[in-house]
Amino acid sequence: MDHLGEWAALGTAALWSGSYLAFTAAVRRIGADNVNRLRLLLALGILAAAHLAVYGVVVPMAAEGARWVWLGLSGVIGFTVADAFLFRALYHLGPHRTSIVTALIPVSSAFLAWVTMGEGLSGMQLLGVAITVSAVVLIVTARPSLGQEDASRSPRLGVLFALGTVAAQSLRYVLCVKGMSGGFPVLSTNVMQILAAAVAAWVLGLLGGRWRSTFEALRDRPAAAATAVGAVVGPVLGVTLSLVALSTSRVGVASTLMALTPVFLLPFSALAFGERITWRSAAGTALAVSGVAILWLS
Repeated sequence: MDHLGEWAALGTAALWSGSYLAFTAAVRRIGADNVNRLRLLLALGILAAAHLAVYGVVVPMAAEGARWVWLGLSGVIGFTVADAFLFRALYHLGPHRTSIVTALIPVSSAFLAWVTMGEGLSGMQLLGVAITVSAVVLIVTARPSLGQEDASRSPRLGVLFALGTVAAQSLRYVLCVKGMSGGFPVLSTNVMQILAAAVAAWVLGLLGGRWRSTFEALRDRPAAAATAVGAVVGPVLGVTLSLVALSTSRVGVASTLMALTPVFLLPFSALAFGERITWRSAAGTALAVSGVAILWLS
């Protein structure tokens, strides 16, 4: 299928839009650490069951040791560290202002891929990256963030957490590409990453004596429901599509398209919250489409 990686990346952006909204609602009720541990546990159960159904084993134990190292590191950095930062950024900044900062992920990812793998981008692709990222920033700055009053707790701290997300996610993309080399299955990759992340998150919770509060948080039914929705839409479906994108497209191109999450959030917010779409938002959407077209046609 032509442009499979690009389609997968766009699907990832749409799914992550839903997970942003769900996790923001959950984090503000039960806290970032509880959400992180619960959604990893749920995602691991779903993915392990899917892996058992497809391959006859719960976990791909036959995978090479080096692959376990690359994907284990990718999972811990991308889902334990990066998402711990992300949830805190969502708490302090809200989903849209967080998206402004995380729009730097494609730039950081492309740079890391160039340094570590020699994966360069053509001049036209660099132009597409610049246009797309500019459109993302234009759109998310055209309107107030969701939950702006709550998000004003500590904007500076929120920006620092969002920058931590950028650094960790960029590193995850590069490690993931190395771990998936040779045509390793996407589902197995996701299981290995989530398993490593879940173990790391729960070990830290046990050492810190915080595991009881995580299960107590399940009593908050709206938060538990939001966490479940976010886990299915994000770590299960969204991450699976992101792995397809990373394995079939350039890291810089895939990560740029996946950074279109704020573009998808705009109409969702208009429908769900009745927020007005301004001319600036519409212009930004057109600009984003232009950037995507340049990436696809280059």
